[in-house]
Amino acid sequence: MGRRASREIAMKLLYQLELQKEDKEEQINAVLEEHSLAKGDRDYVIDVVDGVLNNVSSIDKMIEKYSKGWKINRIPKVDLSILRLSIYEISFREDIPFNVSVNEAVELAKRYSGDDAGAFINGILGKISRVRVSPGDESAE
Repeated sequence: MGRRASREIAMKLLYQLELQKEDKEEQINAVLEEHSLAKGDRDYVIDVVDGVLNNVSSIDKMIEKYSKGWKINRIPKVDLSILRLSIYEISFREDIPFNVSVNEAVELAKRYSGDDAGAFINGILGKISRVRVSPGDESAE
C-alpha cells in the first residue's frame, strides 16, 4: 500500500478518534481490518496513532505555542489531526525526514480541509522546524 496511503489512514483514524472518543481500541481494530495493510504499513499506523494518543497533551502544547492566537478548540478537527500526526513524526520518528512530514501534511490539508489549511499547517510546522524541539522539552521555552 505504501507510506503515503498509510499516513492517510492514520490521519483519518486520528480524526475519527477525535470525534468519537469511546472504544478507541475497537475503532483502531476496525479500521485496520478494513484495510489490507502490509506488516510495515500496519505497524506504522499503530505506532503513529498510539504515539499521538500517548503524547497528545505535549503535542497540543506545541501546536498552541506555534499557532499564535489559535487555541486547540478553534482549530478544525481535520487540521488538528494532520498537525498531531506530523508533529509526532517530526518529534518521534527518526526514519521520516522532516521535509517529507511537512510536505505530506500540506498535501493532506489540501485534500481534506479548507483552502487556507495547507498554508496554516505549513506555517506551524515551519516554526517547529526552526527549533526542532521534542514535545515536553522545557529547554526551548
